[in-house]
Amino acid sequence: MRMTVLGATGSIGCSTADVMQRHPDKFTAFALVGHQNDEKMLELANRLHPEWVVMTDADAAKRLQGKLPSGTRLEFGMDAAIELSAASETDMVMAAMVGSAGLPATLSAVKAGKRVGLANKECLVTAGNIFMQSARESGADVVPVDSEHAAVHQCMHGHDYDSITQVILTASGGPFRDRDPATLHAVTPEEAVAHPNWDMGAKISVDSATMMNKALELIEARWLFGLTPEKLSAVIHPESIVHAMVEYRDGSVLAQLAMPDMRMPIAYAMQAEPRLESGIPWLDLAKTGSLNFKAVNNERFPAMALVQHVMRGEDSLSIAFNAANEVANAAFRNRNIRFTDVVSTVEKVLSMVDSAAVGTLDEVWLYDEQARRLAEEVISA
Repeated sequence: MRMTVLGATGSIGCSTADVMQRHPDKFTAFALVGHQNDEKMLELANRLHPEWVVMTDADAAKRLQGKLPSGTRLEFGMDAAIELSAASETDMVMAAMVGSAGLPATLSAVKAGKRVGLANKECLVTAGNIFMQSARESGADVVPVDSEHAAVHQCMHGHDYDSITQVILTASGGPFRDRDPATLHAVTPEEAVAHPNWDMGAKISVDSATMMNKALELIEARWLFGLTPEKLSAVIHPESIVHAMVEYRDGSVLAQLAMPDMRMPIAYAMQAEPRLESGIPWLDLAKTGSLNFKAVNNERFPAMALVQHVMRGEDSLSIAFNAANEVANAAFRNRNIRFTDVVSTVEKVLSMVDSAAVGTLDEVWLYDEQARRLAEEVISA
């Protein structure tokens, strides 16, 4: 299988490379797409020997000129990423670009009928209806890579969807799951990025700390599995061993368990049957000792209350929810706002956005741009 990896230099991209190298007889790299990290891209290119390397940042591409291994061609810009994602030589696209910037190339792969490992939740948050309709029309096989959605996918396999009464995503709770909510205003970016269980990028780590990532994952699950908001919930599970649970009409609950390592859902997305060796440690429940669960505290994590309003509205609210969060997340990491201002900024933006159906990508970008502008205005006020 010839792979195109979008976001190759990020944590998901590097874990994908690890799984690929464990199975060189099954997977080869057709194209690796990155943004600015030319040093990591050079390392990956030397390991995987792709036919193409694309850097969406022109300066990063210039720094790679003359350095790539023999036979690897270099391009720059998002247009190249979009084209290679749909190329006939691509069998599967691992969609791991961070944020809504990953939507055009991922949607290009979907429209071309590719197998798509979806690690970019923003694709469904911002354009879920368009994205899944395109997959149905093209026959694209969209397989979730987020550990929670991969778990749901496995727990649903072979079962009647109409019998599902609840899908429960687990959340680690991030670094502040036990912290007094009254002290969260003093949180620093360094504290927020220090996730206790997962090694992720800065943006996603902050999203975990606010639990905005779980809110976005609930929206993603709505589109991936065709579920109503009433059937979607989350629970705090500090150990991150149980990744999701699916409750059925007869009262049974199926859960998927694994050590917290993204190579497991990546390997599942790349080949579900027969299963691939992923390189993750074996789960020893006796050694783990206990698994703990507790309800989400909406005072500590107001994003989880806010998303219920978003899921009951039209697509424009999801777009604004994601876009405003990206702006507020970056502002916090740049020390322009407090940690507690991240979700409150999103809430203020949502109060200024109409709930409207969205049918085209042009409309997606219009609402996205509007929400980003409003978020900047809220932050600078």
